Amino acid sequence: MQQERIIILDFGGQYKQLIARRVRECNVYCEIHPHTLKIEKIKEMNPMGIILTGGPASVYDGKSPTCSPELFELGIPVLGICYGSQLMAYRCGGQVKTAPVSEYGRTEVYIDEKSSLLLKDVECDRKASTVCWMSHTDYIAEIPEGFSVTAHTEHCPVAAMENSARRLYAVQFHPEVVHTQEGTKMLRNFVMDVCGCKGDWEMSSFAERTIEELRKKIGDRHVLLGLSGGVDSTVAAALLSRAIGSQLHCVFVDHGLMRKNEGDEVEAIFGPEGSFDLHFIRVNAQERFYRRLIGQTDPETKRKIIGEEFPRIFGTEAWKLKGKVRYLAQGTIYPDVVESGDGKTGDVIKSHHNVGGLPIELVRELGFDETPIEPLRMLFKDEVRRVGLELGIPRELVYRQPFPGPGLAVRIVGEITPYKVQIVQEADYIFREELHKAGADKGLGQYFAALSNMHSVGVMGDHRTYGLAVVLRAVITSDFMTAEAAEIPWNVLQTTMNRIINEVDGVNRVLYDITSKPPGTIELE
Repeated sequence: MQQERIIILDFGGQYKQLIARRVRECNVYCEIHPHTLKIEKIKEMNPMGIILTGGPASVYDGKSPTCSPELFELGIPVLGICYGSQLMAYRCGGQVKTAPVSEYGRTEVYIDEKSSLLLKDVECDRKASTVCWMSHTDYIAEIPEGFSVTAHTEHCPVAAMENSARRLYAVQFHPEVVHTQEGTKMLRNFVMDVCGCKGDWEMSSFAERTIEELRKKIGDRHVLLGLSGGVDSTVAAALLSRAIGSQLHCVFVDHGLMRKNEGDEVEAIFGPEGSFDLHFIRVNAQERFYRRLIGQTDPETKRKIIGEEFPRIFGTEAWKLKGKVRYLAQGTIYPDVVESGDGKTGDVIKSHHNVGGLPIELVRELGFDETPIEPLRMLFKDEVRRVGLELGIPRELVYRQPFPGPGLAVRIVGEITPYKVQIVQEADYIFREELHKAGADKGLGQYFAALSNMHSVGVMGDHRTYGLAVVLRAVITSDFMTAEAAEIPWNVLQTTMNRIINEVDGVNRVLYDITSKPPGTIELE
């Protein structure tokens, strides 16, 4: 049990995970819970502070998510963000109305009370303003008794308010997003100065503590893990290996849609010659996936085929271990838990009908425990990587570029063929190699090569060609919810283009995608 804890109550806010990450960056443990969390449970958890997220509803709509007024009488510091600020005002006796002017995007916020603990040391320009990110159609028209206005905008008279005696704070803007220039400082002020947290939650002891907990839970029984080669399942495998050794069975299904050499790299780490004590099973299923993808051009159909085929192959291997394995394990991380509603009352963004990669019906038929082992369940991706380094996993594997579940299938527009897969693998390898050699990969959120379904005329060796076009993509992002195309040095792009055209058969044109997200997505499909 953590000594210091911040609770985030979710009212449908799209940035709830960002709030949690900002709190954890203060070395303070936090959890996201649905807004329906009972007051009794909150008291039992004894948090140092509570943060109310934003959301799309209006507080005066009787069907909107709400909370008990008692929440603001617990003596626990509360910070309301966007909808959370309006809810605080409404439940404490203020008034919320439809705003005469809605505010969206970057907005100048004028600080009225610099002595506020929440706004302490916030840097402002000569007009006492700072840039914040707004997204609201309602506004606080009248603050509750005992509150004071600490910031405003041209159109919003209450951009921030507080009742410092009751330790209740509210901001109409979103301090958790990078567009709010001083947002991280404001959240730190709340966590450290208002809530009084010391910031003593460290990742250094996580691995040791988790390994011991796994040993106690599993005992002498065996565990089966589907190993994808991604950082989450890789770190989960490493933790389990340290805990139970050869009682762990890892099945790596190579669907032939991974990046160049990745299948062999995974085997080198976890196979017989690797440094981890476990049973490694590699299933080379490339031909099986390719056959099922013949003639398929619709992105969702391709995803569905790959999603259906994996558990079938994994299930075949699981049958071989029936009677020996008790538990299934998976590399679930905290964003997965949040997006699936944690199986409770939160909004479900992604439904999970599997346990450890197998349909629940098959899990029951095999006699496996229906509750999976999830050692990374409460960690964000950056925290998972830190644990991986502590466990001795090579840095290049821990910081491997994010890779979609369907693999290169979503980086090949149109039908998937072995020939096209090879083109993307080679082009992607060249692009990543050139970026690394030039040091241009630092700070990039994601970068890769994809294959369009466009053929174009070219001239190579005095001959007319009609080849494929490779698309290069590199983005800068902190949360993968929004992204901007990276400005790759021109000479790096030229070198990459020359190498791809000269070294990759069938390609006579290279394009660079400068589309931001939104309106585009990071992947092509």
